[in-house]
Amino acid sequence: MTSTANLTTVDLLIGGTKIAAEDGAFFVKTQRTTGAKIAQVAAAKAVDSVRAVAAAADAAPEWAGMAPAGRRAVLERAAVLLDERGGEIAAMMGREMGAAAAWCGFNVKLGADMLREAAVQVYAAVGQVIPSNVPGLTALAERKPLGVVVGIAPWNAPIILGVRAIAMPLAFGNTVVLKASEETPATHAAIVQCLIDAGVPAGAVNLITNAPEDAAEVVEALIAHPAVRSVNFTGSTRVGRRIGELAGRHLTRSVLELGGKAPFIVLADADLDEAAAAASFGAFMNQGQICMSTERIIVDRAVADEFAGKLAERARALVVGDPTAPGTQLGPLVHEPAVAHVHALVQDAIEYGATVLTGGEPDGLFYPPTVLTGVVPGARIYTEESFGPVAPIIAVDGVEEAVRVANDSEYGLSAAIFTSDIDLGLQIARRIESGICHINGATVHDEAQMPFGGVKASGYGRFGSQAALEEFTELRWLTVSSEHRHYPI
Repeated sequence: MTSTANLTTVDLLIGGTKIAAEDGAFFVKTQRTTGAKIAQVAAAKAVDSVRAVAAAADAAPEWAGMAPAGRRAVLERAAVLLDERGGEIAAMMGREMGAAAAWCGFNVKLGADMLREAAVQVYAAVGQVIPSNVPGLTALAERKPLGVVVGIAPWNAPIILGVRAIAMPLAFGNTVVLKASEETPATHAAIVQCLIDAGVPAGAVNLITNAPEDAAEVVEALIAHPAVRSVNFTGSTRVGRRIGELAGRHLTRSVLELGGKAPFIVLADADLDEAAAAASFGAFMNQGQICMSTERIIVDRAVADEFAGKLAERARALVVGDPTAPGTQLGPLVHEPAVAHVHALVQDAIEYGATVLTGGEPDGLFYPPTVLTGVVPGARIYTEESFGPVAPIIAVDGVEEAVRVANDSEYGLSAAIFTSDIDLGLQIARRIESGICHINGATVHDEAQMPFGGVKASGYGRFGSQAALEEFTELRWLTVSSEHRHYPI
């Protein structure tokens, strides 16, 4: 990635070398709010995908054969470089996707933490001795790298999710091809450059960028390549289904972290100020464009009005505007179709009897934090992921109805429960159908060392620290016989 006169050039990174797409094609990434050109980006085709996988396959023996301490040193150095370049990379992220400074800065911090956690985990791929019933037989279970892993990262948290797509696979000795998001190609390129500059061998990490219209062709070529052993994808459930189907067709392993409709339960005994603060953060951070965003607020009817008032007050106080301006808390949505989708859901909810306490009217790409009460099951927003700054409140009568409504969704990524009774909170948490559940905390929460992933239509498999060992290594059975064996024939 190079910059000239404020226009960044994003090349493909294949085999440790920056190269153009095979036919020289490129597309121009612009800043949505201003129309300004940000980057000229290489537009890969299927043939470029094949070249990237071939480079990763060629690099696999060297990287897998490197001592764990060597891989650890590279990952630690990459974390340092990401920190050092954090200001520049965060600024690029803000221009590409319109995020406010706080979200960009958090992306840098957690991305660096993920690299450091991956560095620690290089020693985790250990096997075990399994007792055998055969005299003189030593049986071993051994962890080995899969080989080439394809990571497909989204735009909404591009540093966090770009790093997550590649860090743990690298830690366990795999080589990687990262397919960047069309919305944040320069940000994803900067992550790969940190790893290359940290000393990853040529070809161990590769970058593919593509024009939006070529995405399907590029992804299919990556997954279909016989050298690819695993694909990890973070994005919508709609696209995730296609990725899963394609991976299954080629018997390629997959890790899918998909959409969410996170329930946020507020019981009658909850601290409403704490609950409102967590719900505001969970629903509105990054304009609600987070897979863990609070999408359904399920409140005991006894406190529903009071809670709604507190949440609406917080929503009105949030500063919406130019993400580069000091003090801005919410920036624009990613593009016009996203605004149209959010507004359609709000209008549909109103038609079904919902009341808008605050927000509800777009201003170009900006959508104000919106609080709805009186949301009922017939409304689209009851079931559809908004991926926008909307907090729909659903009033319920007691714990049993709260659990039923929380589970009344095809999704199951994150959830939250607010109550002063921790034992009750744990009982409820164990009944919620989600991969993640927080008691007296926001639905939006991520740490590098935690197992991260969902159930149902939110995907399968887990990212994060030791949980990733199962996803990105192969478990093999080896035996050594030290005594004479009698065979029946």
